[in-house]
Amino acid sequence: MRVLPDELAARLQSGATTLAWCWRITPRERPALGFTDHDRDLVFDGSVFEAASGLSSSEIKSSVGLAVDNLEVVSALVSERLSEAALAAGDFDDATVEIFRVDWSDPSLRLMVRRGSLGEVRRSGSAFTAEVRGLSHYLQQTRGRIFQFGCDADLGDSRCGVSLDDPAFSAAASVVEVRSARLIIASGLGQFVDGWLTRGSVRFTSGANAGRIAEIRRHSVVAGVVTLELWTFTGQPLAPGDAFVARAGCDKQFTTCRAKFANAVNYRGFPHMPGNDFLASPTVG
Repeated sequence: MRVLPDELAARLQSGATTLAWCWRITPRERPALGFTDHDRDLVFDGSVFEAASGLSSSEIKSSVGLAVDNLEVVSALVSERLSEAALAAGDFDDATVEIFRVDWSDPSLRLMVRRGSLGEVRRSGSAFTAEVRGLSHYLQQTRGRIFQFGCDADLGDSRCGVSLDDPAFSAAASVVEVRSARLIIASGLGQFVDGWLTRGSVRFTSGANAGRIAEIRRHSVVAGVVTLELWTFTGQPLAPGDAFVARAGCDKQFTTCRAKFANAVNYRGFPHMPGNDFLASPTVG
């Protein structure tokens, strides 16, 4: 049960209120951003809540039990800190969201109404609609190991043990030609055979996307021309000359782990578990 500060409760009971909604969004590895539907910026709890016209949310509901309580926030992209490119690039995926009810005449009188994370974001022109998911949605996600064929380690992490700094698995490269927002011709990757970098990643070290990481959907080599297709838009347009580091990918299969990375001893799946064919086969004897 939420307990209102005595003074805030008294102001609510007076019938004349000075209330505003404030939202604080904290992306991973980025500073927090604050927004409010008030007509002036508000400052509290170490954050500046920027006045944003057109910011509104759906009804906030709290249910008993472990059901996920979701709501939607709708706004125009009127802030320099919250751009369409950043939303498209996934910079705000799973960001922490805190929603406050604040007395704008005295921001020390406030109540946190909801805390959750940013889910699906839909964009339409200069506006966006963001889903705010309650914390209980994390209880629906798998934690720990599960019994499965595929490896559940991330390529290059401590459980995998493969060094992605090895020249056999990574190389510095640059963009030669941009075919589309996700398709580029690259130089510096001629040592890798067709498909070697598929499911891998690129980390841009220069250009408008410096510091961003994108996954590689397809790596192809045709007549010496290296083409990389990315899974998602990088946030800013790519340009010839943009430098990046490309790293190999893994499909999580035992044969790939053994043949491509010589790392079968660290395989974190169960490649010899019986499948449906074994279970359905008739017994002999």
